[in-house]
Amino acid sequence: MIKLDYYTPKGRRFLNELGNLRKMEVLVGFLQGENSDDNGVDIAEIATANEYGTAHIPPRPFMRMSISDINDRLPAFWKGELKRVMDGGTAENAMNRLGVMAKGVIQNKITTGGFAANAESTIAKKGSSKPLIETGRMRASVNYLVRKKGGD
Repeated sequence: MIKLDYYTPKGRRFLNELGNLRKMEVLVGFLQGENSDDNGVDIAEIATANEYGTAHIPPRPFMRMSISDINDRLPAFWKGELKRVMDGGTAENAMNRLGVMAKGVIQNKITTGGFAANAESTIAKKGSSKPLIETGRMRASVNYLVRKKGGD
């Protein structure tokens, strides 16, 4: 293994930032306990019910569909992020950009997903046939968290 003192300061900084990347993770989705609907139901529970379905709601797998979309984008995303880190950027900024990108993909999937139609009773109640969108609170509640791997 080559010692770090053989590298230029820029090279050492880059290697340190790569090491920082290995120690970080991004959680994206609905942070439990962060948001609730007007009845006090946690948005994370509402998202789960919609993702997997219930006795009264067909599955609308917006999260699973988003994972596929995110995976398709990752090679180009990381190529750009590594260039940014080489040019002086930080691992933390790269992970935050990953969170922003993934959050946007999920929000877009909620809006454009092409899911099973709402039941007539749901359409009558909310005044719209658009699945997953009633008040927009679930879509707005998508968030991300950058943390040390395995952190709480």
